[in-house]
Amino acid sequence: MVAPSLVRLALGALLAHRLRSGLTLLGIVVGFTSVMTIISALEGMMGAIEGRLERLGPATFIVVRIGGFITSYEQWMEMSKRKAFHAETAELIEAGCDLCERVSTAASTGAKVKYGNTAMRDVEIRGATFNYIDIIDAEVAQGRFHSHEDDLSRRRVAFIGDLVRETLFEGLDPLGKSIRIGGAKYTVIGVGEKEGSIMGQSQDNWVIIPFPAYVKEFGFNGKEMYFFVQAESVEQLDDAMDQVRVVLRSDRHVPPDQSDDFSLLTADNLLAALNALTRLFRLGLVGISSISVVVGGIVVMNIMMVSVTERTREIGIRKAVGARQRHILLQFLFEALITTSSGGLVGIVFGYVIARSLVGMIDMEISPSAFAIVVGLSISTGIGIIFGIYPAMKAARLDPIKALSYE
Repeated sequence: MVAPSLVRLALGALLAHRLRSGLTLLGIVVGFTSVMTIISALEGMMGAIEGRLERLGPATFIVVRIGGFITSYEQWMEMSKRKAFHAETAELIEAGCDLCERVSTAASTGAKVKYGNTAMRDVEIRGATFNYIDIIDAEVAQGRFHSHEDDLSRRRVAFIGDLVRETLFEGLDPLGKSIRIGGAKYTVIGVGEKEGSIMGQSQDNWVIIPFPAYVKEFGFNGKEMYFFVQAESVEQLDDAMDQVRVVLRSDRHVPPDQSDDFSLLTADNLLAALNALTRLFRLGLVGISSISVVVGGIVVMNIMMVSVTERTREIGIRKAVGARQRHILLQFLFEALITTSSGGLVGIVFGYVIARSLVGMIDMEISPSAFAIVVGLSISTGIGIIFGIYPAMKAARLDPIKALSYE
């Protein structure tokens, strides 16, 4: 077969000029390393965010006063004028939505948390009703979440994040210990499973207390309230959202000709909004890093042109003994493809390793994406064809008489 022979000839030519081939390969490796580092890091961060949003579950949505895809300061200011929720909002949703299985009221603020002589500032304090943990599908590492009885009795109990446990209770069992939040003591009854970080921001720096206790401690603020609502099934999600929309529009006296003065968000909504906000940024990063790949391709073409010039007499001899134009073309094209494909493969490996190191610094995990690997190899092959075809065609079209007389 002709193809294996041409591949062997291409490999032999590359090995015969190791320094030149190595420098060409280095240019491709650098280009693909930069591209794959950015792609892998972005995929890792987006994957972590998606994993976080998936905890809401496919049948869950959030009712908020301000939310959704906000594109301007004016839109934000307009949303900030919306009416606050009131204490009976959750009860109205439960009564008016027969397709809603659970409704949890929640609110949050920042506060200092202290145990003994150790204190943490800017801890997120969430007030939530007892069924919150069932709706968001959170995992309990130790102890339990607060109960309906804890809500009714306004008990000062706390369910803490792993970072709070690690900081305040290193080497100790936190269950039963008392922590101070604001001006009151709360008994730790449970610890959440470690969630890690997203973009360097810890997802374990929180304390959850019963919503009635939260209101007692921090006061009632309808502007900061939000509600987690779980539909009876994924198929009934849209209908459940419509029922909640009708209840809230009626309660808030929204005229028929005006849009909602609240937002209903699902995990898909939030992810779509995040993608929309970061799309240009991600495309810009990938586009800038792709310049190095194009530069690498130009280097390959220049080196191949030099190679054709240096090997003109060799090409003439091969044509004289019967080599056809397509054989010469394929030999030089294989040389370009072997160089770019090898560089692309090495660049993909280096890019993943570097991205893993960078993302690991902010306590996140990434795994190699099959899509990114396939795209990377496809691009490296395409670069070889695009930038190798012209030198290969020039070599194939050489006149054998002139080639043999070339000095």
